[in-house]
Amino acid sequence: MLGVDHETLIFHEGYDFDDEHEGGDEPMDEEHPMWRSERISLTSVGIDIGSSTSHLIFSRLVLRRQGLALSSRFVVVKREILYESPILLTPYLDRTTIDTQKLDEFIHDAYQRANLTPKDIDTGAVIVTGEAAKKKNAEAIAALFSAQAGKFVCATAGHNLEAILAAYGSGAVHMTVHEGGDYTVMNVDVGGGTSKIALVQNGAVIDTSALEVGARLVAMDGTGRIDRIEDAGLKIADAAGVSLSLGGALKEDEKEKMAAVLCDCLFEVLERGRLSPLTQSLMLTPGVSFKDRIDAVMFSGGVSEYIYGFEKKDLGDLGNHLGRRVQARAEKLGGKVALKSPDVRIRATVIGASQYTVQVSGNTIYLSHPDLLPLRNLQVVTPQIAQKEPLSTADVKGAVERALQRFDIHDGDRAAALAIHWELGPSYPLIRTLAEGVAQAMKEHIGKGQPLVLVFDADIAKLVGNIIERELLPGAGIISIDGIDLKDFDFVDIGEELPDAKAVPVVIKSLIFRHTEWGRGHTHSH
Repeated sequence: MLGVDHETLIFHEGYDFDDEHEGGDEPMDEEHPMWRSERISLTSVGIDIGSSTSHLIFSRLVLRRQGLALSSRFVVVKREILYESPILLTPYLDRTTIDTQKLDEFIHDAYQRANLTPKDIDTGAVIVTGEAAKKKNAEAIAALFSAQAGKFVCATAGHNLEAILAAYGSGAVHMTVHEGGDYTVMNVDVGGGTSKIALVQNGAVIDTSALEVGARLVAMDGTGRIDRIEDAGLKIADAAGVSLSLGGALKEDEKEKMAAVLCDCLFEVLERGRLSPLTQSLMLTPGVSFKDRIDAVMFSGGVSEYIYGFEKKDLGDLGNHLGRRVQARAEKLGGKVALKSPDVRIRATVIGASQYTVQVSGNTIYLSHPDLLPLRNLQVVTPQIAQKEPLSTADVKGAVERALQRFDIHDGDRAAALAIHWELGPSYPLIRTLAEGVAQAMKEHIGKGQPLVLVFDADIAKLVGNIIERELLPGAGIISIDGIDLKDFDFVDIGEELPDAKAVPVVIKSLIFRHTEWGRGHTHSH
C-alpha cells in the first residue's frame, strides 16, 4: 500500500472490554485533552423492523486508540446499553402494508423515553427483516427512519444475510471462537414469518438456509379472530387439516395441529435429510449443504422466548405452541447435538450499533468519472478468491457470483462494493485474469446502471480499474480504490476525491452485536 496514513476505528464484534483501569491508572476525565486524543465516545441506535416484532436499542460506545502511533486503530473498550425499547408487534394497515404512522410514533416515543433526539445519534442502523421485507412499503419504511439520522446504515436484509446477522447476534459465532477447533454450531432464528438457519465454524458463517416457518403466519386480534393470513399459513393449515378464514377463529387443538406441521417442516431442514414436498414448497433458499458433524444447536428470534421458557403468554399467534414443540424436539436430539442457550434471543438481529470509521484510500485509485462520487451505504461483499496459481477467469467469476448470492444481491438490484483480498503480487497476467473474472461477474449489474466499486487490500486498484475501463467494459462507471480494511457486514460511504492527495475518504459502518439480553417482559437494570 502506498504511503497515505489513515486513522481507523475498528469494532470487535461481540466482546465487551473495560480497560479504563488498565495498569492501575485512575480513569481519565473525558474532558481531559489526553482522553479526547486517545478515546472516542459514540451514541448509536439500532432499529429492527420484523414481520412479527419491531424494537430499538440505544447504546453508548467508548473506543480507545490501540497503539501509540497516531495512525493506529481504535477498538471498543466499553459498551453501555442506554435504553431498550419495548417489543412492539409490527403494525399493519392490511395484509401487505405496514402501518408507517404507528411505527413512526413508536420510534419517536423510544427516543423520548431514552431522553435522546436524532441529533444526539452518531451512528446506527435500520434493518427490515423477515416477511416485513416483502411488504410493499418496506423500502419506504427503511428510508423513512434512515432519513431521521444521516449516518445510518439502512438495509432490507435478505434471508441469507438475516441468517448471518442472527448467528452473530445470538452468540453462535462467538461460541465457535471460544470452543476452537472445528466446533460447529447451528443457529436457528425462528421469527414471525420465517426461520433462518446458519452453520458456524471457526468464527465464521459457512452455510445458511431459510424457510417459511414462523409464529405469525396466522395472526389473531384481541378477540381471537383471525385478522391476517400469510400464503404459507394457508399451506400449513391445509396440511394440518385446518380451515382458515379472515374473521374466523382457531381452536386450541387446531393451533396444536398447525404447530406440529410447522415443527416437522423445520426439523426436516435441521436434520438435513430428504425434504417432503410441503417443506420444499416453503424453502426460501437452497437447503443446508453442510453435511459434517454439528456439535450444538441454539435458537434465537421471537419464538426462542417460548423455546427457552422466558415467555408463556398468548400473543395472538402460534408462538407458544410452536415454541413448546420445538423445545421438545430439540431436547430429543440428546447426545447427538447439544441444545445450547443463546446470549441473545428475540433481539438477535437488532443492530447494537454501527461502526463509524473514516479511512483514507491509498493513492493508486482509479476513478472513471469524478461525478460518480459520493456514494452512500454500499454493502460490502467479500469474494473468496483462491490465492493460488494457476488462477482462471472462471474461478474469479464464480467467487464473485457466490459472494453476491450470499448477501442476496441479485441482477443489479442495488450497488455493492467488492472487497477483494489479493496476495498474488503485481503479475500482469494474474491481475488481467482477476479483472476479466470481475468484469464477467458484474457485467449485468453494470448494465443495470450500477457502478462497479472495487476495494483492494493490495496496491493494484489503479491497474485493475484501467484494464476494466479501457479493455473490458469501456464506458462503465468504475471506482477502484485500495488501502482500505473491509470485511463482511461493513457498509461504506465513499466521498469525493481529495484533489491534493489524489485519494478518497471512506466512511465504514460495520454491524456489531450485543451478547447479553433479558427476555421480553423481564425487568432489568444496566
